[in-house]
Amino acid sequence: MRAIELTARERRDVAKHLSAWGEENDDDVSDVTDKLGVLIYEIGELEDQYIDKYDQYRITLKTIRNIEASVQPSRDRKQKITDEIAHLKYKDPQSPKIPVLEQELVRAEAESLVAEAQLSNISREQLKAAFNYQFDATRELAEKYALIAGYGKALLELLDDSSVTPGETRPAYDGYEASKQIIIDAENALSTWTLDSAAVKPTLSFHQEYDEEEEPLEDDLEGAEEEFAKHDEEVEAK
Repeated sequence: MRAIELTARERRDVAKHLSAWGEENDDDVSDVTDKLGVLIYEIGELEDQYIDKYDQYRITLKTIRNIEASVQPSRDRKQKITDEIAHLKYKDPQSPKIPVLEQELVRAEAESLVAEAQLSNISREQLKAAFNYQFDATRELAEKYALIAGYGKALLELLDDSSVTPGETRPAYDGYEASKQIIIDAENALSTWTLDSAAVKPTLSFHQEYDEEEEPLEDDLEGAEEEFAKHDEEVEAK
């Protein structure tokens, strides 16, 4: 988390420096680097948001550790009674303490059984919840990275990188409206993104049964890929 936090902070610094550097260059370079700075800064913001969600994963996992700690006294008590019974049976098989300890052991085992059941239930529940937090956050960050990368490449198309001879003047830059629209589209895409609209969906190799009205996961993936490709074409056209 500290490493991601440092990366996010430095990425925002990079965005500011890039925009500042571009101001001293030609109009197209100045405009494009300014807009690139916006996108790079947005990546830093996304990474900050990821840190918060990753922390939720860590906190959720810690509940398993906490419940384990609460169960440990019950385990220790049961083990202590078991050891005492074994010791007495070896040292003094006729000791009147043995029946008393055996009764205590029965109660301790009953208490431990309840505690272990709670531990099992909570551990499964929290393990599943914790990694859902992590994988959902990772998926969101990855797909938003991809969105920003796509819009960033669209910005680069506005930059004239053709060679000029000494004394030759480049055509006047007229990409201000296009670059502005690319940023607007990027912000809209990021703000409206949801897990349900994720472009990349996993495919599972083991056999699954589907209802007659339910489409296989592979069909979902193909549809998502087509939609993503269509989206890329629209960005490139702009």
